[in-house]
Parts: sequence; structure tokens; C-alpha cells
Amino acid sequence: MPELPEIETIRRDLDKDIGGRKIKAVEAPGPMVLFEGFSTRKAVADRLVGRKILGVTRRGLVLVFDIGDDEVMTLDLANGARLRRHANKDAIESDTALVIGFTQGGQLRLIVPVKSGAKSQVMAVDDLNDIAGPPAGFDPVDEPIPWTVFGQRLRARNDQRLRTLLMDNTFVIGLGPVYADEILHSALLRYDRRADSITIQEIRRLYRAIVETMHNAVKHRGTTLADGVLVDVFGAVGGYSEYLEVYERAGLRSRNGRGEVQKVRTSGQTHFYCDYQV
Repeated sequence: MPELPEIETIRRDLDKDIGGRKIKAVEAPGPMVLFEGFSTRKAVADRLVGRKILGVTRRGLVLVFDIGDDEVMTLDLANGARLRRHANKDAIESDTALVIGFTQGGQLRLIVPVKSGAKSQVMAVDDLNDIAGPPAGFDPVDEPIPWTVFGQRLRARNDQRLRTLLMDNTFVIGLGPVYADEILHSALLRYDRRADSITIQEIRRLYRAIVETMHNAVKHRGTTLADGVLVDVFGAVGGYSEYLEVYERAGLRSRNGRGEVQKVRTSGQTHFYCDYQV
């Protein structure tokens, strides 16, 4: 699934590309379970047609489209859902769940592959003041916090292991296995270090690694791995893949040339690291 840099890249592209566009037509061929609060496909169209997208923001990893009148449309791209910009004449993929056509500028399509196993809501329309806020974790792209506050929150997690903690949205928003491994490598910290064992110097290194890795990944428009699944709304691959030091590089030298990348199974996932992480 996409992590914070990929979602932020999508958000910025959509805000620039469709912000100010008026919705002309809507089709919702996907299963109704994907559309929270709607009982029919016609109801989805009736709620959106004629509205103008005033801007695109996000709450955590959920995209938030301002459609005016204090209402928002939210899209959750977890579990394999993805967004694509298309010309009206482009063929429609079989797994397309939602098609939004604009008075000018083609279509925005939501694709939810059946094999992704998505069985919960992806799209909803809510009152602006009723949508749930992001988890309690800090957002290293949108709302960074002082490293001292970060350190206090880290130490409060006591015996939690660092990799597990980094992928906890109540601690840091939007980190999955790719960036958790890259951040720990950058900070020279092992995945199984306990939060309460980290020194002040290591706290600063970890905080800097989180912020710098996230900003660099957004700058390079996210990461696309070998499976090619994660691409932007225009179908282009992310450029940060070539900067990955350890993720999915077991047996190779890390790009900084200091050691060979190793892998281990932890918490049911494969983790990539170097032996000089302590």
C-alpha cells in the first residue's frame, strides 16, 4: 500500500490538476460496500454532479476533496485502491469503481482491484466538521514537531521496538515497511532496539532521519518497487526507488558502500538492514 510520500505526491498533483474543476458526470460501477453511506450508484452521482472541487488536502493518509457547502469527499487508498487521471476516450479497466468526469479536463478514476481484498469503504461524503482527524502521530511532511517533543513521545513508549513503533500511526503518520527500514538505516539503529534504550544523540538522529527521508521521498515523487504497482495519478513511477539504501536489496551492498544488506523476519514481515546498525 502507498505510504506517506506516495499519498502526498498524489495530493499535490490532484490539488494542482483538478482544483477548481466542476464535476459533470459520475459513474460508480464498483461494489456499493466501497461507498460509505450510499445505498445506490445513482445516489453517489446525485451527491457529486454539479459540485466543484475547491482543493485537495489530506487527513493522515486519507485524501480530502473540498466540494463546497462545507462538505468533503474522502478517498482512502489503503488496500490497493489507486487513482488515475484519464482522457474521456480511454478504455476503462475492469476493476474501476468510480469515474468522475469534469466539464473540462477528462476524468478521475478510482480503481479497486478485486485481488486487493478491499471490503471496506474507500469513498465517503461527509460534513467538513464531522470527518475524523488523523491518528495522534505526528506528520513529518505537513506538521513536523520539535525533536525534543519527539524524544519525549519516543521515551514514553517504553519497551516498544523501533521498527514496530515507526509503523504505528499513533506515533508517526504514514510509515510502512519501505520507509521504516530506510529511516532506521539512515539513523544507524537496529529494528529491535527498545524505545526506552535510545540515547539523546540517537533520538536526534532518528528524528532527522524521519524528516529528511520523508521530504526527500516526496521530492522524488515516492517509491515504485519491482511490482510496479505504486505509480502516480498520471501513471508515472516514483523516482525515490533509486535512492533506497536497503529495502529489497538483500545480498547487495548498501548504496553508501559501508556494508552488505541483510534481511530478517520480524513481526511477520521481512526487514532489511545492515549489520552496522546498532
